[in-house]
Amino acid sequence: MVELFSRDIRDDGRQSSKGNQLKWETDGIWYKADYMGYEGLSEYVVSELLKLSTLRDEEFVSYSTEQIHYKLNDYTGCKSPDYSGSWQTITLERLFKKLYGRSLNRDIYSIEDTEDRLKYLTEQVERVTGIKDFGVYVCKLFVVDALFLNEDRHTHNISVLMNSSGEYRLCPIYDNGAALLSDTQMDYPMGVDIYQLIKTVKAKTICDSFDDQLDAAEKMYGRQLSFSFGEKDVRKILAGTDIYGEDIKERILQIILEQKRKYAYLFG
Repeated sequence: MVELFSRDIRDDGRQSSKGNQLKWETDGIWYKADYMGYEGLSEYVVSELLKLSTLRDEEFVSYSTEQIHYKLNDYTGCKSPDYSGSWQTITLERLFKKLYGRSLNRDIYSIEDTEDRLKYLTEQVERVTGIKDFGVYVCKLFVVDALFLNEDRHTHNISVLMNSSGEYRLCPIYDNGAALLSDTQMDYPMGVDIYQLIKTVKAKTICDSFDDQLDAAEKMYGRQLSFSFGEKDVRKILAGTDIYGEDIKERILQIILEQKRKYAYLFG
């Protein structure tokens, strides 16, 4: 368990559709407390499974679970290294609000066709930042979100890195805490059939369907990500932390196996 203090509290400028978690930073490590359920475990499991994908290590943030003592309370949660260094993490929504005084998310959803929305998103970001192949990056995000049911990937939660000279580069994939039905307080309570719950999860980036988002991205940019894990790997990862109950771990295992079955083409 790590003890954290008020001086360590940070507001990273990112917004969740379900409110904001307690976040701290100290000695180059970021900590997040669970807010709606088991977000910390989701971060850990997803990042460990991304290690068993075609992503390079520098393309995603690695998380581990952590118990946090703050003031008079103990929290479960996670920690991760500060990946930004001297660069600033800036969300797409904040970037466009600063440059144009308007909402990128609103612009996207003013367009009727899903593919046209994706084209607008990627072209606008590439034009503003000079980053090449942003569409490939978004395609990878959509694979991660579809496979792991991350319901919180919106323009407040997709970022680029900017340095003091105003140069931009891609941000590693981060913040998968809303994946794997982690919100047990409101939308996905424990004890409810997961197969019914899975049907209710909605995407947020360019439409509310994970499949439609992914189909549009792979049509435009090709298949960009694959995985090589099985049930034994997932069980080993879940066994690597003991601060969450076995009922939660079993639920996550069954969710992943179901999603692996659905997206079998991403494996092998």
